[in-house]
Amino acid sequence: MGDNRLFSAAAARNRGPILDVLRAVLPERGLVLEMASGSGEHVVHFAAELTKLTFAPSDPSSKARESVVAWIASAGVGNVRAPLALDAARAPWPIERADAVICINMVHISPWAATVGLFDNAGAILPAGAPLYLYGPYKRDGAHTAQSNAEFDAGLRAQDPSWGVRDLETVADLGRQAGFEGPEIIEMPANNLSLIFRRAL
Repeated sequence: MGDNRLFSAAAARNRGPILDVLRAVLPERGLVLEMASGSGEHVVHFAAELTKLTFAPSDPSSKARESVVAWIASAGVGNVRAPLALDAARAPWPIERADAVICINMVHISPWAATVGLFDNAGAILPAGAPLYLYGPYKRDGAHTAQSNAEFDAGLRAQDPSWGVRDLETVADLGRQAGFEGPEIIEMPANNLSLIFRRAL
């Protein structure tokens, strides 16, 4: 039987700093939905450290979901559910509730409709006060925060014109329209940001 695990150099680099933030953001117990889980490396790393939480990974790609399953088996973590086939832009999501939603490196590598769906659908399954955590590069006041981000943005748009590094203010406005407060902004390595939104009370 082959190894279906995918490997992401970015996940290996950023999972530690992201975990440091999540320790303070996520509830002590409950169900955490991960959007766009990709390879699955993030979710098994978080689950191994945050053992009182249950994680529900998801991805629209069958290849990604196969990788998540393989990573769960390889890591031997018992607090990660089987991955959901979930497209952020489509409603309703195949999960009725969660205590937190995390979304790492999706907003810029997907059409804008996926971000709109992320906020709308997360708002439908999260209780008041629950966090929606986003990680990735963002423009601030319409400008890139580093030349490397500008080059990354150009590369993304060359692959797909509907992709690209988003304006932080536009994402924040979208969150407010969907019933979220925030975001709290935390500077991260490599010119990325952690954005913590919370479902309005």
